[in-house]
Amino acid sequence: MDDGFKQEFLEKLKAVEERLDLIETSHGRLREAYARSRAHFRRLWLRPPMWTLEQHSPRPLKLHSSQDLPALPKPVPSIAIVTPSFNHGRFLRATIDSVVNQAYPRLFYHVQDGGSDDDTVEVLKSYGDKISWRSARDKGQSDAINLGFAGIDCDIMAYLNSDDTLLPGTLACVANFFHERPDIDMVYGHRIFIDSAGSEIGRAILPAHSPKALLYAGYVPQETMFWRRRVWDSIEPMDVNFHYALDWDFMLRAQAAGFKFERLRRFLACFRVHEEQKTTKNFEVGRGEMHTLRLRSLGHLPTQYEIHRALLPYFARQFVFHWSYRFGLVKQ
Repeated sequence: MDDGFKQEFLEKLKAVEERLDLIETSHGRLREAYARSRAHFRRLWLRPPMWTLEQHSPRPLKLHSSQDLPALPKPVPSIAIVTPSFNHGRFLRATIDSVVNQAYPRLFYHVQDGGSDDDTVEVLKSYGDKISWRSARDKGQSDAINLGFAGIDCDIMAYLNSDDTLLPGTLACVANFFHERPDIDMVYGHRIFIDSAGSEIGRAILPAHSPKALLYAGYVPQETMFWRRRVWDSIEPMDVNFHYALDWDFMLRAQAAGFKFERLRRFLACFRVHEEQKTTKNFEVGRGEMHTLRLRSLGHLPTQYEIHRALLPYFARQFVFHWSYRFGLVKQ
């Protein structure tokens, strides 16, 4: 074998080896992509959709025509909303705009900031007299909510976290519902998941309210929840001992006091998913608080099996509602 032929042979052999390496690498990437997509598929189908936050890639938020603005009742009930805030300046403007842009005629909106050291105060000042606000150290989210509602006279109440947003027409819809249903004390609706940029990444369609399921899990989307003033006056304010499950504690106390809940067949608000949110950063604290609430409500600490078994009927209904909506079989 002469040198020229040998060199040509070695070059071709090297090219074949490089091609095989490329094929192997591509195959590995395809296997990884397949594994990821399969895991995502299983997570999306097997995990309750109401707790699957990232269901698809980010896309612009669009709502059906069923979200048309309802007429305001007469007389128009007054609504008070408090936003507890701490170092969420980059999300706060979107939250405030989602409230003030409702153009609700009898609205008191207050932001209770915990002394943020980011641009929160500058954002608050930019709204002039359109909102009420105060920035000072507090004892946490529950304390901030209580401070915000102190001395406020209103018919309907709610709190909206500083990274979440209301959807257009929500206040009019809630006011109209409470006017038509004087027997209902607390109301909530479907939620939309958005990312840090405000793009939609998923939705949660909820079935009718289940008092039994609420004893085992705080499934009600807090950002969509509104209640009558009589609830607040009866069961007392937020418990400052809770920093994670404060909303579930409030719901359980209201349910135990005999107040009635209703789920609206409407999207009312957006829950923002981002790396700084408290629900992911303080999971261990939250788990301890959830144990405390289950023990208080049930009289014993249930096992995970007991929790899953108790929640299964609700999860099954939610699964059907969610995928019926996703496949266009029902409108919300």
